[in-house]
Amino acid sequence: MAEVIRMPLLSDTMTEGVIAEWHKKVGDTVKADDVIAEVETDKATMEVMGYVEGTLLYIGVEKGKAAKVNGIIAIVGKPGEDYTSLLEDKKEATPAPAAAAAAPAPQAAPAATAAPADDAALKEALKNATVIRMPLLSDTMTEGKIVAWNKKVGDVVKNDDVLAEVETDKATMEVMGYADGTLLYIGVKEGEAAKVNGIIAIVGKAGTSVDAILAAENGAPAPAATAAPAAPATAAVASGNADGRVKASPLAKKVAEEKGIDISQIPGSGDGGRIIKKDVDSFVPAAKAATPAQSTGTAAPAAPAFVPAGQEGFTDIPLTKMRQVIARRLSESKFSAPHFYLKIDVNMDKAIEARKSINEISPVKISYNDMVIKASAMALRLHPAVNSSWMGDFIRQNQHVHIGSAVAIEAGLIVPVIRFADQKTLSQIASDAKGLYDKAKNNKLQPQEFSGNTFSISNLGMLGIDEFTAIINPPDSAILAVGNITETAVVEKGQVKIANIMKLTLSCDHRSVDGAVGARFLATLKGFLENPVTMLV
Repeated sequence: MAEVIRMPLLSDTMTEGVIAEWHKKVGDTVKADDVIAEVETDKATMEVMGYVEGTLLYIGVEKGKAAKVNGIIAIVGKPGEDYTSLLEDKKEATPAPAAAAAAPAPQAAPAATAAPADDAALKEALKNATVIRMPLLSDTMTEGKIVAWNKKVGDVVKNDDVLAEVETDKATMEVMGYADGTLLYIGVKEGEAAKVNGIIAIVGKAGTSVDAILAAENGAPAPAATAAPAAPATAAVASGNADGRVKASPLAKKVAEEKGIDISQIPGSGDGGRIIKKDVDSFVPAAKAATPAQSTGTAAPAAPAFVPAGQEGFTDIPLTKMRQVIARRLSESKFSAPHFYLKIDVNMDKAIEARKSINEISPVKISYNDMVIKASAMALRLHPAVNSSWMGDFIRQNQHVHIGSAVAIEAGLIVPVIRFADQKTLSQIASDAKGLYDKAKNNKLQPQEFSGNTFSISNLGMLGIDEFTAIINPPDSAILAVGNITETAVVEKGQVKIANIMKLTLSCDHRSVDGAVGARFLATLKGFLENPVTMLV
């Protein structure tokens, strides 16, 4: 069945999006992870994926024109499939002539039957109801988990009401329905996840039946819930017979033998008194009495049998959405981008003095990381080849400098973006960074605040790490790994002295950044940090 692709909610203030570019045309084959279009919102230009497979049958919004959030922008299905019943607005529908000659629609079937809802019932339902779908809340999101519903079925809903809170791979965000009416249907329970573009709720005129909408979504209405016949409880086959043989699992027998335990002494907790592994692990044998058969010689007493204090075990930790995306994106980066690494030592003596003086007058406390961000941004302005992105068949050299600064949070790693960092003062960078880091740790970052980076920085120096290499954060061509500032013996003009040294490692994508280009960038960055006054000129 053909599936509708709607304008996703790409920011918390977005009401419509402009199609900046279509990457597919009608008739093209579409895969689930294909980028079908680029959408310009009030905050940024982001990629839109359909998360469906098939043929692009319909494009509802021309390039350069806008569509409301949740409005139909495309339909994907089987080649030649009739999709006109999916168009909510009759003005959009252009039925084929054969459709006009179709037989009269049958009467709407009761919800409990398995007959598919007819087109007339679907169109009537869509006149009186608005379908709320799981929006695309980040460029890497494929599904969202409902953390909480703020409304229940039967509640009156206003256009700007927050219906639910959704946990994505990046943050927990609020979802608005942008519809007035009564909440008729909730499709996903709290704690459960829904795919992007999947129905999570329906809002409309009180009393409107949503059966036809759900039937169209699923291909046919779900039959009335009937409990599946329960499998008869069958007693576990005992491992022993009436002849007194011990009933125990093979693993329990093996573990008991390894521990030197007489398995017949162990009470079983399994079916029919069967001894299982956990019974052996938790069994503490009683002290053994001396047997007459023991030798009366002067042999040394045998060591007592070892009994572990606990038992083997492990904890399976479910992956968060963020951790899943980190694994996927960084694996793609590491194994698709040919990384090479450049290292350099920076003398931070003057930077330490400058920071102390700056913080005496700055309205915001300046960190060393803020100074690295500023120096990197200025170096990128002088070396634009490093401020680039590999786009497959071309290199995109960015004219703006947006620095992503990696932050570790409980769920994983996120990279808030300081925009136009080359144009900002140190205090402005420090203020932006602090606000973004606080939002990140509270899962309050919005999509525009963690997307659009042109270069990234990962700083583990504050955790005592002297030196490390980082994996490039797509779509950047480079990432800077920042180590700790340590007192180090250096030779200067034949004299040994102690200097505060910080080690920097630049990871580069060799497809877009050559070794000499990266080396010159690092040399410029080193110059700014070793003589901070040059950053203020």
